Amino acid sequence: MDTTLKELGETIQAALPEDVLEMTVVHHELMVSVPASSIVKVLTFLRDDPNCQFKQLMDICGVDYPEREKRFDVVYNLLSLSQNQRIRVKTMVGEEESIPSVVKVFHAANWWEREAWDLYGIFFSGHPDLRRILTDYGFEGHPLRKDFPLTGFVELRYDEDQKRVVYEPVKLTQEFRTFDFMSPWEGTEILLPGDEKAAPEAGEKGK
Repeated sequence: MDTTLKELGETIQAALPEDVLEMTVVHHELMVSVPASSIVKVLTFLRDDPNCQFKQLMDICGVDYPEREKRFDVVYNLLSLSQNQRIRVKTMVGEEESIPSVVKVFHAANWWEREAWDLYGIFFSGHPDLRRILTDYGFEGHPLRKDFPLTGFVELRYDEDQKRVVYEPVKLTQEFRTFDFMSPWEGTEILLPGDEKAAPEAGEKGK
């Protein structure tokens, strides 16, 4: 299997020498890295080339690396039913940069790109309707970024007096949570309400 995938990767690399930055086989899956400016050209080739025939776009997802200059990876997972193969195409894009939309290549990219924009803030230039898809229209920020606060920025509730949904700053009595990451089988030293009832009395220790 890995040999077949490597041969396919070499075929793609030979056909697109200026567009393929790296080709690797990881965990029995072929992954091709390309520059953001070449994504439309590469995906079109993978869809139409007789040796590829990756006709189905399974998903598009983002990966956040805040410490990196080009902060985001955009990952495209393609499937070829006729060849019984999958391929992963990956590209990098900066926080202030945009990446061309591939909606004209795969119509299914429409909602996937909207999701990546909504959750990561990755801007897809040329998208026909780039707006939020999972969060509300008044939502602030992009919740899958690693620097997004756990409590968010605003909360919403239905106001009975105004007969509408209102947005308010988040107000929590608990500003942060402490996780000890202990195994549940090892137990914890944190005393919870009611634990004192299980503590043995002084006269029972020797029993």
